[in-house]
Amino acid sequence: MSTRLPAPNFEQKITDMAHLKERAEKLPHPIVMTNGVFDILHRGHVTYLAQARSLGASLIVAVNADCSVKMLGKGDDRPINNENDRAAVLASLESVDLVVLFEDKVPLKPIELAHPDIYVKGGDYRIEDLPEAKLVDTWGGKTVTVQFEHQRSTTALLNKIKSLASQSR
Repeated sequence: MSTRLPAPNFEQKITDMAHLKERAEKLPHPIVMTNGVFDILHRGHVTYLAQARSLGASLIVAVNADCSVKMLGKGDDRPINNENDRAAVLASLESVDLVVLFEDKVPLKPIELAHPDIYVKGGDYRIEDLPEAKLVDTWGGKTVTVQFEHQRSTTALLNKIKSLASQSR
């Protein structure tokens, strides 16, 4: 006979947009925020998130909802993992304090609600091209881009899986 256990504590790190402001206000400062799809979590993701977290006392991750991933044009088969699964996996990470899903292409609403002190993006972005950076600047926050330590991507990983699958036929 199996035993049903309560949901793990990390599930409490997931919030909705309606409660984001209230939850973010309770976090220690400086608050760091980043966003992304985080479809198939890999070493590049977890390194990036740990580095982002090291810039402050708390890390909020805004995750593209499934409909938002479609807007980004990542392919008809994406995301591989649904939004709730991606949010839960991110919430389980020690470096992450709060996770919220967003449905737009650019996370302006969650950034405005969370009011981070520091907004972080990967090194493949230019700060001057980010509308998020302009928003964060309005309250004196700063935007930082972080160089990638490990050249990994979900797209490259999926291409490798597809290539291996086609070779085995």
